[in-house]
Amino acid sequence: MSTRKLLSRAMKFLEGLGSNASVQEPQEVLDVLFDALLFIESTGQVYAFEDYRKHLASDEPPRVVAAFGSREEAESWLKEQPAPPSTAYVLIADQYHLLVYNRDLQDRRIFPHPVLQYFLGARVREGLPPPVATFSTRPEAEAWFKSQGSPPAQAVISIAGEPHLAVYHSNIGHRSIYPFSMAVQEEAPDASQET
Repeated sequence: MSTRKLLSRAMKFLEGLGSNASVQEPQEVLDVLFDALLFIESTGQVYAFEDYRKHLASDEPPRVVAAFGSREEAESWLKEQPAPPSTAYVLIADQYHLLVYNRDLQDRRIFPHPVLQYFLGARVREGLPPPVATFSTRPEAEAWFKSQGSPPAQAVISIAGEPHLAVYHSNIGHRSIYPFSMAVQEEAPDASQET
């Protein structure tokens, strides 16, 4: 079913909940859910929402809205935006950062964020598939990735014997290679301390 039809069905469902006296949610909560769906449809964001849902189902790294070579480039871009996102991830030198904008205070900030490390850690715990390609050096891997006319959304590769994740951020046309060594590892609980 198309996203447009799903949105329409969701709005009808919420309308029905609002008229159902047995629903425990306050009307204000139902109204904001309905308004969010209406916002998506009335502002022409249906396809963007559809792409977002596909991204969520894909188990790809967190979505980014832009990529920059330096912090100065990122801050300059953020200052120039008349209406930046309230929050979003951006890449600075292929490191994840969180952009935060407070419209009331006109405050714009960018912070390093460990979301990718947690994402990579989860992939490691699940078990990595065999690499699709093996390289001796990072420049060889980067040249291979750039040569891909239709790059994979993500692929495990090996560089000098170490696993890496090659990621194509399709919404911004950016290619990144992340070492799994940066993954946050959750430690197993110490069995000797259990009671």
